[in-house]
Amino acid sequence: MDDLTGFKPPRYLQNPHLQTILNSQGPRRLRAGHILKNLASQTLTLQAGDGTRLLAELDHADTSRSALVILLHGWEGSSRSAYMITTAAHLLAQGFDVLRVNLRDHGASHHLNQELFNSTRSPEVASALRNFLNAHAYEHIFLAGFSLGGSFALRIAADVGVELGLDAAIGVCPPTDPARAMDALNQGFIAYERYFFKRWQESLQRKLQCFPQLDYATELAAAKSLDDLNRTFIPRYTIYDEVDEYYAAYALVGSRLSALALPAYLIAAEDDPIIPVDDLKRIDPIANLHIETCRHGGHCGFIENLAARSWVEARILRILEQHLD
Repeated sequence: MDDLTGFKPPRYLQNPHLQTILNSQGPRRLRAGHILKNLASQTLTLQAGDGTRLLAELDHADTSRSALVILLHGWEGSSRSAYMITTAAHLLAQGFDVLRVNLRDHGASHHLNQELFNSTRSPEVASALRNFLNAHAYEHIFLAGFSLGGSFALRIAADVGVELGLDAAIGVCPPTDPARAMDALNQGFIAYERYFFKRWQESLQRKLQCFPQLDYATELAAAKSLDDLNRTFIPRYTIYDEVDEYYAAYALVGSRLSALALPAYLIAAEDDPIIPVDDLKRIDPIANLHIETCRHGGHCGFIENLAARSWVEARILRILEQHLD
């Protein structure tokens, strides 16, 4: 594990909760709104081999380097989350085309598939990307994700990265052990658990409006916490009978990423209030996996100044450029 010292926020931005909140709120969200108004994004529906449909947005750089960066958002985020938009703008300005992909039931995509989202659905994302890439010629292809999207990116890279033609993959603050991440949510700053509970609850309500036959309104109304939702929806709407079994199915610990045959980067913060950094030590040493940690950064923040510029955008760009011919 490398101790990455490139990110050194000013003292007034070293609080991990402030870093986490500024990742998607405040100045960064305002700047993302202005950027979004000027993007000429092409809205696409990507289709996987099993018929799954995923909503995505494609932006072309003014001067293309024949290089594509595929971005995946975090849980209950979307292709239009502030960090997705500002990162896309940073890459577009450097000649990279950017495909921002919504995971199932994220963004405005609840109507596209009847079955519910769960965090083990990386194969459908990989399949949808394969079909997209078969129809679009690029000399270089990169996959990057934030939080849960980072987990998806690393798992996809390990499972089918060579088949997809990926040059490299990047995961920013991915959940290494989801069970421990849920413990951190339950035991830490209560606002995080409340935020994700509300967002997931609202998402499930939207899904039910699209597919009333799912018939879980009573259970949804009775749930008061993330644990309640997990205990109800995982056994009923996934292939897993137990919550812990489900968490283990998408954990990155042990040998999960051992099949990586291309360069992959995991960027983390020691003070992440949601993802325990100690869990990184439980990932087996893998030649192609480069783990970089910063002392500060919160959860996916890495905010450098009061304009909410994120250091991690520049770090992602440097990684991409070192893998261009």
